Amino acid sequence: MAPSNKFNVGIIGYGLSAKVFQIPFVALTESLVLHSIVQRSPSPGNSAPEDHPSVKHFTSIEPMLADPDVHVIIISTPPNTHFETARDALRNGKHVLVEKPFVPTSAQAEELAALAAEKKRVLCVYQNRRWDSDFLTVQKLIREGTLGRIVEFETHFDRFRLEKPTTWKGQLSMDQAGGVLYDLGTHLLDQVFVLFGMPSSVSAKFLDQREGRIVTGGSDESQQPDSIAAVLTYADTGLLVHVRISVVSVETKQPRFRIRGTKGSYQKAFLDPQEDQLRGGMAATDARFGKEDESRYGRLCYVTEDGKMEEKVYPTTEPETYIKIFEGFAKALETGNEDDIPVPASQAAKVLRIIEALRESAKTGRDVAP
Repeated sequence: MAPSNKFNVGIIGYGLSAKVFQIPFVALTESLVLHSIVQRSPSPGNSAPEDHPSVKHFTSIEPMLADPDVHVIIISTPPNTHFETARDALRNGKHVLVEKPFVPTSAQAEELAALAAEKKRVLCVYQNRRWDSDFLTVQKLIREGTLGRIVEFETHFDRFRLEKPTTWKGQLSMDQAGGVLYDLGTHLLDQVFVLFGMPSSVSAKFLDQREGRIVTGGSDESQQPDSIAAVLTYADTGLLVHVRISVVSVETKQPRFRIRGTKGSYQKAFLDPQEDQLRGGMAATDARFGKEDESRYGRLCYVTEDGKMEEKVYPTTEPETYIKIFEGFAKALETGNEDDIPVPASQAAKVLRIIEALRESAKTGRDVAP
């Protein structure tokens, strides 16, 4: 069925995220129309007007927000700008999709959620890794009870990166939603939240693995971590969740998930292929998009009916791909129903509460309730 409405989309920012993760998927979503782009300083080889000559172009945000023909704003700028930009967009009556990390604090997230409700506008956070095929596989295993009651859950985002990033990811402090906890930790913690909800308590160690130091995460640049070791405790079920991010991991098969339950265990290496495929120029319409090679499948160890343990390769779930977040967002625009928002700001606020508790734990050395 054709959508009843078309929604004109304005994109603020023209970096990798806009070019690779947003504009191509807007084009594939039937009810969304790319209307305009804000790029402050187009240059040869990096020019929104050259790449998209048929749409409207701005060099500042205010004229886009004032344009009545723009219905939806996608914010694809560094995270220290997200709160003010999203607030101004909502005040101007726009629906908003915000790239992660959403905003620096849970209080800001809650304020934006309340403003969106007041203005009757859709506010969604771009947590695309809810649609990673490996995560969908984990959801399936847990939902179907294959592993039994989960007693230990380990999630990784490990790499071998001895050079500090020169983008906002390495330049902004955690107070500005910069650094590894907000960049990568947001993905891992959001997935844990989807699976298990809010933990009863958390503990964390922050590390500067490049320099070989434990750090506190304080405001001084020398205290900013590049790696994280955290434990989330779910006291009501006895579950421990280990969240690990490392920049000094010399592995040909970087670990991704290790899950132990009363009926089985599941181990998986390698990240979902979608990001690398998109960065490499593969179109989201390609039949290969999101599909994982069989050599990268995880392994399931399980208890048979006669009490023996057996192990087998467990195929990764067929990809739904990142188009799903745009389809869900478009549905929410059409219905106005908050339940249709694929990643509501209220959920992002809870994940930010977990992040804030981890920061407090790293600073004090204590377990902290989020």
